[in-house]
Amino acid sequence: MRGEKMDISHTFARLVVELNKTAQPFQSSIVLKTNNRSIDVKSILGLTSIVLQSNKFELEIYGPDEEKAKKEMAAVFHKFHLPVKVNYQ
Repeated sequence: MRGEKMDISHTFARLVVELNKTAQPFQSSIVLKTNNRSIDVKSILGLTSIVLQSNKFELEIYGPDEEKAKKEMAAVFHKFHLPVKVNYQ
């Protein structure tokens, strides 16, 4: 049982780090919205608290490289089998 909890914690930590690392190179604004809260995905502390408390996510991405950012950020959520809505226009 204890091992399972560590796996969940490890998976959670990997998700947060991968989201943050994926967002960093982009010039676009990348905001994660969930449960009436919004956080800049480039802020690892804010990202940690919002991801821990949620299971439904929405990404709002705007800027010069937004199309590439949308694809790469959505891919991270899909890799971890988490649903995400992205502001495709």
